[in-house]
Amino acid sequence: MKKRLGAVLLAVAAVFTFVPVASAQGHAELTNIRTGKHDGYERIVLDLNGLPSNSMSREATEVSNCASGNPVPMAGNEILETMFFGAASYDENFDPTYTGPRNFVPQGLTNVKGIAFTCDFEATMGIAVSYENANSWHKVFTLTNPDRVVIDIYSY
Repeated sequence: MKKRLGAVLLAVAAVFTFVPVASAQGHAELTNIRTGKHDGYERIVLDLNGLPSNSMSREATEVSNCASGNPVPMAGNEILETMFFGAASYDENFDPTYTGPRNFVPQGLTNVKGIAFTCDFEATMGIAVSYENANSWHKVFTLTNPDRVVIDIYSY
């Protein structure tokens, strides 16, 4: 019984120790989405005023909105969906920091067919990039000075 109580108290202490630290740090705020065509790949750049704490990517043939569960329509054969934790398109007062389109076809790109938000809730932001060439490779990484997330879609 003492071991169980000790474990519970330790778990509660860990939660209370972690939560204020996470809250004090806030989240990275999206300010702009840019795209560009390069030799062999197309680039999507998410301009931020900080970096997400973590991210996960997956390939999919369809995506849905994290809050409603409704499908997010996107053209193309494949979709790369990336979830960014500790990031949002709004500030700590819930005022928008990104006011651009939330589901759009980028101009000047040939393989990338669409960019769409799939989530923007409780500092979890999902961005989906659809592309035509099912044999494409992708790379998601961060850069600093200024802070940004880069999504490269390679087609050979």
